[in-house]
Amino acid sequence: AAEGSGTVPGDGAGPPAPERVLFPPTFSVSEIKNKQRRHFMFLRWKQQQRKEKLALKKKRRKEREALGDKAPPKAIPKTIENQRVYDETTVDPNDEEVAFDEATDEFAPYFNRQTVPKILITTSDRPRGRTVRFCEQLATVIPNSHVYYRRGLALKRIIPQCIARDFTDLIVINEDRKIPNGLVLSHLPDGPTAHFRMSSVRLRKEIKRKGKEPTEHVPEVILNNFTTRLGHSIGRMFAALFPHNPQFIGRQVATFHNQRDYIFFRFHRYIFKSEKKVGIQELGPRFTLKLRSLQKGTFDSKFGEYEWIHKRREMDTSRRKFHL
Repeated sequence: AAEGSGTVPGDGAGPPAPERVLFPPTFSVSEIKNKQRRHFMFLRWKQQQRKEKLALKKKRRKEREALGDKAPPKAIPKTIENQRVYDETTVDPNDEEVAFDEATDEFAPYFNRQTVPKILITTSDRPRGRTVRFCEQLATVIPNSHVYYRRGLALKRIIPQCIARDFTDLIVINEDRKIPNGLVLSHLPDGPTAHFRMSSVRLRKEIKRKGKEPTEHVPEVILNNFTTRLGHSIGRMFAALFPHNPQFIGRQVATFHNQRDYIFFRFHRYIFKSEKKVGIQELGPRFTLKLRSLQKGTFDSKFGEYEWIHKRREMDTSRRKFHL
């Protein structure tokens, strides 16, 4: 009867044990020659792993509930982030050298409220429709920004015109095969200039459950996990794009989140569901940046002096070492 019912014989207490798919000890899915069969067996193996993990999680939760206050603290899971290799350039908020550099760097006039951000957003030569729409939506995120469509004009000629018209930053969106794939951010008039690789671009119409169009209120800015001296400089570059004194009545927030040297940008609006519950609604656009180089001064591809260049073969030797 026990075999016919599919349950494990016992005293009848507790739920039946989940059915396990038993593989031989020396079994390897990669040895299966048939591709479809190999894929099917791999899915079964993954399903078995998930069931075992879920059963172990339930068992530990019941043990903690039984122990109550005497339960040991939860173990901290090992992740790539908390196993990060120590970087000697990590910024200490109380470091006097860092404070002096911040008071004298190119962004000091902005943080001292001596300048008001004014941004020019342009593209590579003759952009396609998706890049144009992305620039227009980016201009609605960054206040006091203006979009200019290039027609073969070199950046070395654009930068002096921007400085003469009191622009504080220049953003260039590059594209490849009609898809935005690069971003150049140059702080005016003295630099620095950062070059990013751009990926995972999503326009507003491509985001599910998106909110209504953003308003003209100045958003809040959140900078997460920019901990090293290099990351600190990049974070200050992003902060200098937005005016001081955000208008909280607009309930909009722009987030630059650094995780494993990938910078994720999101634009949200707060939604107050009740006095205790607050939700967020994404407005878009969204994209991901990867720093490729940081150059002193304004854009100069031939004679520019670089502070930092990403060298894959030399710098990506460890998955636990990050630079931002």
